[in-house]
Amino acid sequence: MALQVVGAGFGRTGTLSLKNALEKLGFGPCYHMMEVFPRPDHVAMWHRLAFASSMDWDLIFRDFRATVDWPAARWWRDIATHFPDAKVLLSVRDPEAWYKSMSDTIYQPMKWPAPTDVPESMRLQNEMVRKAILTETFDNRFEDKAHAIEVFKRHNQEVRDTIDSGRLLVFDVR
Repeated sequence: MALQVVGAGFGRTGTLSLKNALEKLGFGPCYHMMEVFPRPDHVAMWHRLAFASSMDWDLIFRDFRATVDWPAARWWRDIATHFPDAKVLLSVRDPEAWYKSMSDTIYQPMKWPAPTDVPESMRLQNEMVRKAILTETFDNRFEDKAHAIEVFKRHNQEVRDTIDSGRLLVFDVR
């Protein structure tokens, strides 16, 4: 099955609710960060991509009809190019509320390196998230609130400016 929906919205923009909604609407299964954790082979593929390799998009999404959230949102442009018939779904929310939600939840475990005694897949997952999200997306400056919010706004505008309006769906969690 080919991917039909490419999520371009950052994490903490209602992506888990979107995953559930897309699956209920018949666009499932939907890939989300929570799909990565139980699949060590996927963890390894995302890790290789984050550290300078390419991705076989057909392989990683072979059992999925949609994707939202990170890590896929980090490579939304590549995925949208690979699946040219897929709609691009940009989930957005108030930037201040987004930053607070990120800071209070997923940023906390992201910022610390994995302990040395964790399973290999957890170590790779942690390294991938830190590289793809904290380093490459936020320039290791997520705690600089103004910078992080500017990155968020710039990303959302880039998606809007890049994707043809007939292909783009914008969902505001409000």
